[in-house]
Amino acid sequence: MDAIRIHGGVPLKGEIPISGAKNAALPLMAACLLTDEPLVLSNVPALADIKTMSALLQQHGAEISRSDDGHTLNLHVGAITSTEAPYDLVRKMRASVLVLGPLVAREGVARVSLPGGCAIGTRPVDLHLKALSALGAEIEMANGYVEARIPAGQKRLKGAHFTFPMVTVGGTENVLMAAALAEGETVIENAAREPEIADLAECLIAMGAGITGLGSGTLKVQGVESLHGAHHSVVPDRIETGTYAVAAAITRGKLKLTNTRVDLLDSVIDAMRQTGVEVRSDETSITVTASDRLAGVDVMTEPYPGFPTDMQAQWMALMTTADGAAMVTETIFENRFMHVPELGRFGADVNVHGASAIVRGKVDLTGAPVMATDLRASVSLVLTGLAAAGETTVNRVYHLDRGYERLEEKLAACGARIERIKGV
Repeated sequence: MDAIRIHGGVPLKGEIPISGAKNAALPLMAACLLTDEPLVLSNVPALADIKTMSALLQQHGAEISRSDDGHTLNLHVGAITSTEAPYDLVRKMRASVLVLGPLVAREGVARVSLPGGCAIGTRPVDLHLKALSALGAEIEMANGYVEARIPAGQKRLKGAHFTFPMVTVGGTENVLMAAALAEGETVIENAAREPEIADLAECLIAMGAGITGLGSGTLKVQGVESLHGAHHSVVPDRIETGTYAVAAAITRGKLKLTNTRVDLLDSVIDAMRQTGVEVRSDETSITVTASDRLAGVDVMTEPYPGFPTDMQAQWMALMTTADGAAMVTETIFENRFMHVPELGRFGADVNVHGASAIVRGKVDLTGAPVMATDLRASVSLVLTGLAAAGETTVNRVYHLDRGYERLEEKLAACGARIERIKGV
């Protein structure tokens, strides 16, 4: 496995272009199953998860071509050749379950393995299944697979009024895609409000679906018999944006983040400003400047527009360098403090009490060999290594490749002493 070696203590200065959002691109790719015409997606990040989703879609019958720069995908599913998403592919990535709704909506049947992904806590698909059941799908669980079908004698799913008992991003995406081909109107209450949901809805609208309520907790979908092809640009990655904003702050540097939007991460920007970090923005860029003294700031993860759980580990890393104490509370996933012992190897002072962690900052961080446990934990260790004195080696960085495009190159271009070590 590859590792990343960092010699820390260098303030970062320069520009970093932000890639398209992985968490938007994956459901957008799954949407190609809803039509027999080409779907062209631009601003797609070049990541391991994109390759995994491509492989899954190809075994369903998708023809996929990529532009020379790798950031535009042409996806065409003239005919679905298989309605099964096998374990060997689905186990690699939780987002694979997003083919369930499109498959049953277009073909009337789907058999999808229960998903895998990062080991950050229980993420059951029961809410996906309840929502699809409300649209009339018959659901069975057998041998580790979800089997869904439209009842005999019925050609399409039926529109329905469904309220999610708790917010679920993947569940909202699955039922939103299925409802686009259902008969009649579907109303989705307590829908996730993440920008990636609105991005998917905008693409479905471009494909011919009727959807209102974008950005709100209530989505109304007017189903159609068929959807057509479209061209859609993936929304900028708000988590990558937030991660590099923290990179500027934790190294006490100055970075201009381009090809992004400040409105996608208001909660993170607000928290950063409270620490004393200067954040300036325009329509397509954010400039982050940090001085030596930063204040500790408490955060609690919440569904959008609250502070994102995918920024929790990065924020904790930043707080290890701030003055005073800060409390970080995780309300989304029950097992998302696995990076805490690794932060301790740098000399960080972090104590976990149930769903909260107390970070006592302004310690002298020193480089150390550490091991990544999941995607966002991985990058928090890189960020800490950038701030720590001496050498850090981050092992098991395949997690990083799932969510950050050209991480080492982007950081090195801004002065970071960072390199990838192959096959460690």
